Amino acid sequence: MSHLVELTDIYKIYKMGDTEVHALDGISLTIDKGEFVAIVGSSGSGKSTCMNIIGCLDVPTKGSYKLNGKEISNYTPDELADVRNKMLGFIFQQYNLIPKLTVLENVQLPLLYGGVPEKEQRERAMVALGRVGLGDKAKNLPTQLSGGQQQRVSIARALAGDPSVILADEPTGALDSKTGKDVMKFLQTLHREGNTIILITHDNSIAARASRVVRVTDGRIVYDGPVSGDKLVAEQSAAGRDEEDE
Repeated sequence: MSHLVELTDIYKIYKMGDTEVHALDGISLTIDKGEFVAIVGSSGSGKSTCMNIIGCLDVPTKGSYKLNGKEISNYTPDELADVRNKMLGFIFQQYNLIPKLTVLENVQLPLLYGGVPEKEQRERAMVALGRVGLGDKAKNLPTQLSGGQQQRVSIARALAGDPSVILADEPTGALDSKTGKDVMKFLQTLHREGNTIILITHDNSIAARASRVVRVTDGRIVYDGPVSGDKLVAEQSAAGRDEEDE
């Protein structure tokens, strides 16, 4: 059986004058359907480049990337856009909502680009808003919502397309700690419901909410396994449990 995400010997090399910078230096990684994986690393580690390739926002310099069994490392920009629209759901740190559109219209937008009929767009968007507890905010503008609510709208937007993979890029970075914990609990709920989630973060306490940790340093994977096996994340996981017990 093929993996949902399969990176094999992936390099991303940038030229800076006569110097080559290896943002990714031979990464191999597989992720299966239903997993909740945190790709964690400091700024400049390569984790964001890894996310961009998994999310079809960029292509590798060399290596193989298969998504749901299909080789896509050599796709054209139009083909990559089609994959992003139909197979991937994105949750960004800054929400990326359009201020002039209502909450409902924001959630419908990827479906509109995907050619989904208008009635179905609305139905799917309302179901997604209901899942994040914002069905009553459909007619509101994003500016009328709190930061946590806006992030839940972006989660609904990701869910509406029924993606194969949800990519969450620093999803709590713009939120206070309590609201951030609420968003992470919701992502854990989505995982329990069977969704495949890839979380990109520099924060070990956030990574501790995932089931599996992939630590990236200098463009290479230095750890790939359960939360308990990564010392920095395991310490944060224990600290988080202590806080919840108090």
